Amino acid sequence: SHDDLVVRLSGCGVTEEGSASLVSALESNSSHLRELDLSNNDLKDSGVKLLSAGLGNPHCKLETLRLSGCLVTEEGCASLVSALRSNPSHLRELDLCYNHPGDSGVRLLSAGLEDPHCRLEKLKYVEGLCQCSYQTCWTYQAS
Repeated sequence: SHDDLVVRLSGCGVTEEGSASLVSALESNSSHLRELDLSNNDLKDSGVKLLSAGLGNPHCKLETLRLSGCLVTEEGCASLVSALRSNPSHLRELDLCYNHPGDSGVRLLSAGLEDPHCRLEKLKYVEGLCQCSYQTCWTYQAS
């Protein structure tokens, strides 16, 4: 609808403190926020954990979340999966490219996608070049 709100804060220096401020917007029952791009910020797992609390709120109607290059590891993935399980009905696209979830983080995400309540249609993940000589590109597309 024309009320849907897209917020792009890519590369804006958003940290854990900034993500805490965004949580209130996610949790507002009058929020029209549908897409949030926080790519290339230093959110780290602590910031993603805060955002995940907002995502898990039943008032949250966010459909697209971009966290490419936000220093997310396995811990952040666990927070996101938990949020997807507690409020599964809205998030359709999650971008986690250029983070470092490791094998265990990818396994957590994969298990989350298997949840019958999960509505995620697209999960983008490209392993960062940390200790790798190549990139692994993995995109989950719901059938």
